[in-house]
Amino acid sequence: MAYKVKQSSIPEVLIINSPVFEDNRGYFFESFNKKDFCSSTNLDIEFVQDNCSYSKKGVLRGLHFQKPKPQGKLIRVISGEIYDVAVDIRKNSDNFGKWFGIELSSINNTQLWIPEGFAHGFQVISDDALVSYKTTDYWDPKCEKAIKWNDPILNIEWPLQDRVIINKKDASAQKLSEIII
Repeated sequence: MAYKVKQSSIPEVLIINSPVFEDNRGYFFESFNKKDFCSSTNLDIEFVQDNCSYSKKGVLRGLHFQKPKPQGKLIRVISGEIYDVAVDIRKNSDNFGKWFGIELSSINNTQLWIPEGFAHGFQVISDDALVSYKTTDYWDPKCEKAIKWNDPILNIEWPLQDRVIINKKDASAQKLSEIII
């Protein structure tokens, strides 16, 4: 069963929809099938870790990345709704410093592929949200880095700017221009 795959405004960041089968009982869809994912995206990806994050309305997690040991991520929402953002931090990219944002929810069942070389963050816009994501490398606390969520150069249009809840690490993150990538 092939996924519907669309390029975002940053071509390497992909918007992915699985076929959904509905009837009077509810619905069913395959959230991941390696063979179909690889053939639909023309990528040969090996995921090594699955993560799950529960957050309340307004919580903003990110913008996170690992250097070295970058991670590609396949993001989906199990319950609730988030605004998900990918920032291109590949120094030699034509899209360096550009970002793409999209609403992901348990209703639209849309997934977002964010390749290595991108920072990632999201803000919960429903009362709460359960987010699941696959990664292409293991989490390594020594490699984890963060870019300030409200970096004025990036100018990300977070939907709940007046209701941002962040942790100390994200509050003390540096601007993109201050980070040696």
